Amino acid sequence: MPGGKEAFERKLEALASLRATPSPEAALDPLRKALKDRSNYLVSKAAALAGELRLTALVPDLLRAFDRFMIDPAKADPQCWAKNAIVKALKDLNHDDPAVFLRGIEHVQMEAGWGESVDTALTLRGACALALVACSLDRQTILKHLVDRMADEKPVRIDAIRALGQCPGPDTALLLRLEALLGDKEPEVIGDCFEVLLQISPADSVPFVARFLAAKDLEVRVEAASALAASREPQAIEVLKQCFNGPADLPFKIAILQSLAGSRQSAAAEFLLSVIEESPSEYAAIAVKSLATSRFREEFQERAGASVRRRGVDALTAAFQKSFNPLLF
Repeated sequence: MPGGKEAFERKLEALASLRATPSPEAALDPLRKALKDRSNYLVSKAAALAGELRLTALVPDLLRAFDRFMIDPAKADPQCWAKNAIVKALKDLNHDDPAVFLRGIEHVQMEAGWGESVDTALTLRGACALALVACSLDRQTILKHLVDRMADEKPVRIDAIRALGQCPGPDTALLLRLEALLGDKEPEVIGDCFEVLLQISPADSVPFVARFLAAKDLEVRVEAASALAASREPQAIEVLKQCFNGPADLPFKIAILQSLAGSRQSAAAEFLLSVIEESPSEYAAIAVKSLATSRFREEFQERAGASVRRRGVDALTAAFQKSFNPLLF
């Protein structure tokens, strides 16, 4: 008889092999059995596979498994492995009955940590927030739950903000603007507000986000620059150009150049090229590195190289060679 560990590993191998089944329906019975297993880790793998194979017939089994792991949850499902995977699978399967997500979005699961209790249900609450927006609930109820989660822990706040981005509308934009104006102890959360605003209301949000380029906190300024650089609005790049050419301090100017590496707009690459051509070498070297990591690398490499050669600055030449020809180093 195989030992417990060996038997468990065989169960995992059997689950993994289901990906190769000729028909997804052939995986139904093995997955149904796996979803009844006592191991929360095994159930998490089975739930993930159910979602991956788009087996909607397993929705009732997933719901029963979720209910089972909500009984004495810290003992039955430590770290919420099973519940997290089940919620994600239900979302992937377009399950739109909100009951399970409404339970999960309020769930707090305290477990022993390093000298103190830790809430292990943060991922679960965030996943439920993201799933709730596609459910058969009225808009006001959905927004109410998402607003509640915006006062939660950082990971949940971020998921709630992203969920609001899936509910575009004037009310959503106002909620996100308020969150940004009130501030957050985590600049990343404000950055997510900026990104979502620029996605759901781009023209109106560029001037709003641009205000934060003058914030006292450098990290907030950097988040605003990053969000604007990622925007598809042409005016967003113009705002960043004006900020760079203004009285901004050196660390922030460097951050602006670095953020432009991720832009989808060729105007960003043109601006980086102009910095290479005309700006002091410390900025020009950063612009070279940013251009080399952008989607416009191949298109602008020859022009950037010509500008670097024309300037004849050793540090700039080294930066270009290292960024565009790393195999030489």
